[in-house]
Amino acid sequence: MSAFSTYLLGFFVLVIGLAIAAFMLGAPPMWIGIGVIVAIGLGIISATSRTKSRDPQPPAGGDTRPPTY
Repeated sequence: MSAFSTYLLGFFVLVIGLAIAAFMLGAPPMWIGIGVIVAIGLGIISATSRTKSRDPQPPAGGDTRPPTY
């Protein structure tokens, strides 16, 4: 499972838990739905920014340019 998938899965569990808590506290279902949609959007944006591929590091051997004559 990729880091992106793991991050999104954990975020969805968090959002579902918060939605259930809001329902138990008596929040109107329309506002719960709006909050869930916004939170999922923020989660996707956050997941893509945190798990984007990094630029490869140059090899640790000093100068890698071809010799000039």
